[in-house]
Amino acid sequence: MDLKSNHASPVLTDPAPVNKSRLGIPSGLLPYSQPGTGFSSGKYVIIPRKKPGKLDDVRSNGWLDAMKSSSPPRKKLIKDFNVEVATDDTDNVTSSWMLKYPSALNSFEKIISYAQSKKIAMFLDYDGTLSPIVDDPDRALMSDAMRSTVKNLAKYFPTAIISGRSRDKVYELVGLKELYYAGSHGMDIMGPARYTACNDHSNCIKSSDEQGKEVNLFQPASEFLPMIDEVFRALVETTRGIEGAKVENHKFCASVHYRNVDENSWSTIAQYVHDVLKDYPRLRLTHGRKVLEVRPVIDWNKGKAVEFLLESLGLTNSEDVLPIYIGDDRTDEDAFKVLREGNRGYGILVSPVPKETKAFYSLKDPSEVMEFLNSLVRWKELDAPINSEGRGA
Repeated sequence: MDLKSNHASPVLTDPAPVNKSRLGIPSGLLPYSQPGTGFSSGKYVIIPRKKPGKLDDVRSNGWLDAMKSSSPPRKKLIKDFNVEVATDDTDNVTSSWMLKYPSALNSFEKIISYAQSKKIAMFLDYDGTLSPIVDDPDRALMSDAMRSTVKNLAKYFPTAIISGRSRDKVYELVGLKELYYAGSHGMDIMGPARYTACNDHSNCIKSSDEQGKEVNLFQPASEFLPMIDEVFRALVETTRGIEGAKVENHKFCASVHYRNVDENSWSTIAQYVHDVLKDYPRLRLTHGRKVLEVRPVIDWNKGKAVEFLLESLGLTNSEDVLPIYIGDDRTDEDAFKVLREGNRGYGILVSPVPKETKAFYSLKDPSEVMEFLNSLVRWKELDAPINSEGRGA
């Protein structure tokens, strides 16, 4: 099937809206009364590596501004948060932000008080959550202590990793067979086959995991595989001359990292990406922490992946389930939104600085994530024995 067309040009978009589910949490258990504010937010062709001219394309469609805003300076963060204090009064800014998004560590007793009679389901991002953000994404390795913590967590709670990386890559990095994995921002999910989630979705098949256990393999963007591979190769070729640029193929999406690119060359890399994508209207561009991400235009994201996994686990009963999602990136906002809508669960943002989010709680960095997860394990060890079925089932 020919997915290319010249009738439209890709644009930087906010994540697609997520449908509501049946899960619910009473509003009185929320950490604050006011709702949070989300982000506003053919054949293979070699594109010549020529220097862009006036860059009207990337400037007019907002790509360059979006790239700069993915890692704004402190003053920009304060302005965006709309806190009425002097911009150099960072202590007051942080205190105000923490009132709106309390520390999950300081709020731990409140969280487990509500979780006493419920089944907790854990969803974790990888980069910036289980591992530190580093200049080279290949060196974003989780510590042995974090791996041990996550392994212990999965003894008591069904636990899934939902990452923008390919599912195979994130499994290689984590290396724990006790978990469920969703790669490519949830477009490649390997989940349990005990329930009927696959019955309601196309592109979902029965498969086997590394241990030979039957699983559901769900890949809603499977038709885009040839296109993503084609665009990946074109991006590698066109950005080859930009020092510090790195292009990765995450199977159902591709990413262009510019963390190590001189800021004076950001407009150049943006124009190169624009030139490649202008012939692919069924692909869209989003951005994270100094990375441009090329994704299929489908109604699927990390929030949808959370709902699919909950259904696969048989955990769609709002009275009995408490989903908790921990992540640090804009793509995690889709999952935070799912849990916020209808007050279904708790999103926890990992961030060392104030920024707007759909999460309920916050943690500063992966070390605090590990402390929070260890606290959950210690609480559960005192509360109930390990389920013999494993994976928190």
